[in-house]
Amino acid sequence: MTERAQRRGGRRPAKPQAGDAWLIDVAEGAGRDAGAVPVELLGDYLPLLADAATHGRRAKRRELDAVELLGRRAAEQGISAGKVVQLYLSAARRLWQDLPTVVRSRDPEEVRAAAAAVLQVVDDAVATLAEGYAVARRDLVRREESLRRELIDDLLRGDSDLGTLVGRAEPFGLDLARVHQVALAAPSRRLPDADAAISALEAVVFDRLGDRDVLVATKDGLLVVLAPADAGATGRMSSGMDASNELGRLMHRELSRLHRGRPWRVAVGRAHPGLYGIARSYEEAREALTMAGRLNTNTPVINAHDLLIYRVLLRDQPAIVDLVQAALTPLVQARGGAGPLLDTLEAYFATGAVATESAKRLHVSVRTVTYRLARIKTLTGYDPADPAHRFTLQAAVLGAKVLNWPQEPLPIPA
Repeated sequence: MTERAQRRGGRRPAKPQAGDAWLIDVAEGAGRDAGAVPVELLGDYLPLLADAATHGRRAKRRELDAVELLGRRAAEQGISAGKVVQLYLSAARRLWQDLPTVVRSRDPEEVRAAAAAVLQVVDDAVATLAEGYAVARRDLVRREESLRRELIDDLLRGDSDLGTLVGRAEPFGLDLARVHQVALAAPSRRLPDADAAISALEAVVFDRLGDRDVLVATKDGLLVVLAPADAGATGRMSSGMDASNELGRLMHRELSRLHRGRPWRVAVGRAHPGLYGIARSYEEAREALTMAGRLNTNTPVINAHDLLIYRVLLRDQPAIVDLVQAALTPLVQARGGAGPLLDTLEAYFATGAVATESAKRLHVSVRTVTYRLARIKTLTGYDPADPAHRFTLQAAVLGAKVLNWPQEPLPIPA
């Protein structure tokens, strides 16, 4: 017998059972209203509503616990919270329209009492459903964050099994065969609200690069961004040579909007292909951050490519210590120490050995610059104006910056 015929004949039972066809029709209609959400997520919700309308019974704790589990299941299936709630509200509306107690009753008080009982069950059920959904979503987020941290650790370490990593990276949209680069952001103090910083970076980086082959995470108090790079950028990432260095500027600009963590410093590693290229780019970015700290640079975005000379110098520290000791330690005999003379050499080399430009940069007179250069020649035996001596002096000055000399004593050779 059809639903319409049942209404005309008035033979529908006063208390509908869960297996009744009309409840199935209500459930299927609600599923369509919510966008094809599985009706199994309703569980015993519809009989609960019918029982509340007929007998005024409230849902018991165990029944609400069952609804909470359904909310968790919906979250685990990736169904949006809005659709699940719509399913429950649509089911309540459709059931109310077809409920025998309402259809057959002409007593306003009886209808009002039934409505109050049904609304109470709807209120309790939807609140419990949402709570279960939220708990499951938090658990999923924590699990995903844990997987993300483990993945980023293994990717940056570079010694994990490639086959295993490929499968773990796929859910995050990473193609490990592509060319990638790593950028690190260091706050001025301890990393502030990491979630807020990650969310801010994800929003702007995803908007610019898309969410494929991009991973944002934290490691050792730093924010880490793994991003794709053009194959043509492999091995070179000079700020003046490659437009993809915009990643560093983009990160710094977005992080500077946050109230905490400023001033931020961002270091960008060069682009390299494959799994081991990710680890290499990360190490370059870490070294760039460390080097920037040693050099006391005020540059907010550091490029690993621009600091390659310092990496070369540090690979043979005993040799660079020997060079600094031999070429520059005589400068400590000067009045005022070696500092002003080193600053003069740095400015002189940076301006292409032009005394007038060096004077402008140092905010001193040209005569002061020429006097200092002559004093350097006298003390060290190296003439900064002589091309044959200039390379030695410039390498020694770079080494002194790396070693933070003369602020710190030179390391004692092992």
